[in-house]
Amino acid sequence: MKYHLAIDIGASSGRHIVGWREDGELKTKEVHRFPNGPKERDGRLTWDVAALLAEVRAGIEKAKAEFGSIESLAIDTWGVDYVLLRGNEEVLPCYAYRDGRTEAVIEKVHEKMPFAELYRRTGCQFQPFNTIYQLYADKLAGRLVGVTDMLMLPEYLMWKLCGVRAREYTNATTTGMVNAQTGEFDLDIADALGLPRALFPKLTKPGTVVGEYKGIQCVLCATHDTGSAVEGIPMEGNQPYISSGTWSLLGVKTPKPITDEASREANYSNEGGVGYNRYQKNIMGMWLVNQLQKELCPDTPFPEIVKLAEASTCTATVDANAPAFLAPESMKAAFDQAAGGALKAPGDYFRCAYASLALSYRDAIRELEHNTGKKYEKLYIVGGGAKNAFLNRLTEQATGLKVVALPIEATALGNLKVQMEPANKKSSPK
Repeated sequence: MKYHLAIDIGASSGRHIVGWREDGELKTKEVHRFPNGPKERDGRLTWDVAALLAEVRAGIEKAKAEFGSIESLAIDTWGVDYVLLRGNEEVLPCYAYRDGRTEAVIEKVHEKMPFAELYRRTGCQFQPFNTIYQLYADKLAGRLVGVTDMLMLPEYLMWKLCGVRAREYTNATTTGMVNAQTGEFDLDIADALGLPRALFPKLTKPGTVVGEYKGIQCVLCATHDTGSAVEGIPMEGNQPYISSGTWSLLGVKTPKPITDEASREANYSNEGGVGYNRYQKNIMGMWLVNQLQKELCPDTPFPEIVKLAEASTCTATVDANAPAFLAPESMKAAFDQAAGGALKAPGDYFRCAYASLALSYRDAIRELEHNTGKKYEKLYIVGGGAKNAFLNRLTEQATGLKVVALPIEATALGNLKVQMEPANKKSSPK
């Protein structure tokens, strides 16, 4: 029997899941889980990449100890964040996307190339933390002097395992620098911003075997975790999805990118999938609830928080996607300001958060149907948020779609699927 290892790292936790086929079914077992989160360093939010690498290696050893031989492994993480290299030396710190360092450079980037032109070229939604803005902040800070490589986080971790620097397509599409038509980095954008061309080589598709770590094949899955999550959804037909975690990623598969004016105005993104385009947008997601829980009732488990929300009669809602909620010093204070003092008890805050998310889903579905010219019947929800029956009910009421909640490790399943299906396998890049 062949065993494969999915290493799925999110912004709040990571997990190692072994998968294998038995009697025609995919079986899985989690062998390692660890907490994750940005660390403050000199007043900035950063990722401890050394600690992440240590956890990756520890989980691999646990998988080997329990299952013996592991055929292959693949790593997925969130998008946009990266590690710069000068030769074999890391340029640290590795900044976290919620750090505010890009605020001062966004207008400067758009002076070099207006966002309308960036969107026409890339189809990538505007987010203040997109890689393009982070790189320009690095340039102005002098961090790009002598830099030879930029590796997105899963690529960096894979390089540390097997020694190969491969740039994977799905994660690259989160940078805001991949041309929607060619599927490669748009060097005209790099030139306009004065970014070194060497940072933007040819991209590699999911399924490519890039090297070996202790006798284990190292395979590129869809290394952007949402790309793997969408690949892991057991969907009937082509219906909208929400990958519900720290962020809620809502979208639908399309044959090719949609980069028209309506899509730009709705801030829909076009990101890479395994043989298809993901037309989707970011919604603030469980971040709202997680941060409220830390402030209001850190010792209350989430099932109890859902009960508090259900029991509340508060009808206040807020714009869940407002910039004020991205990285506030106090999430409670942000809700107080947005709700105009209507929130009193903890349950009010949580009900407001859940109801506001449901309304955001409704609005996004309306935009989706308008921009694709299609009507949809179902909405598939995977990830941690799929376990929340109350939010699922609010979502069904708000959107008018039949919610199919699948409380499965969709990201790990999609990661494993790419590793295990021979049709996806490609030779190692030379």
